[in-house]
Amino acid sequence: MAHVTGRAQPMPGCLFDPPGDSPYDKDLLLLYRDGLTIVLLNRFPYSNGHLLVAPRRHVPCLTDLEPRECTALMLMIQRSAAILKARLAPHGLNIGCNIGTVAGAGIADHLHFHLVPRWEGDHNFMTVISEIRTIPEHIDLTFDRLLPAFLPRVQERQEPA
Repeated sequence: MAHVTGRAQPMPGCLFDPPGDSPYDKDLLLLYRDGLTIVLLNRFPYSNGHLLVAPRRHVPCLTDLEPRECTALMLMIQRSAAILKARLAPHGLNIGCNIGTVAGAGIADHLHFHLVPRWEGDHNFMTVISEIRTIPEHIDLTFDRLLPAFLPRVQERQEPA
């Protein structure tokens, strides 16, 4: 409600550079972080499970990424889409990015992709007429549903023969 009423304090720094070293943080809606990529739940989602996937390095455009960063970013987008499909069972996904303020980028100086799960009939007249979104599950519950899939997999140790 603080955001809706205009009382929310702006977040210091960049959304895609959350404080700390942890690979995840529920308070920050951080689902995954490694040396090249980051995945966050969108605090102001269009639908349940709306993810933001970005490179760690601050760049405004795809053309600014080094090949290694681009590969890591695309693989994380692919992995995130698979996790959304497995954990939330949407009927479809919108995946895209807005490059530049005139293209709709709310954070134009840090490239990021939106992954928006979609379900048949998920948005009704409220979004069109009133610019109101309806989210059927609390964001903390969605975080809890998605986090286990982003956690590193423990490799089984093989005992010496």
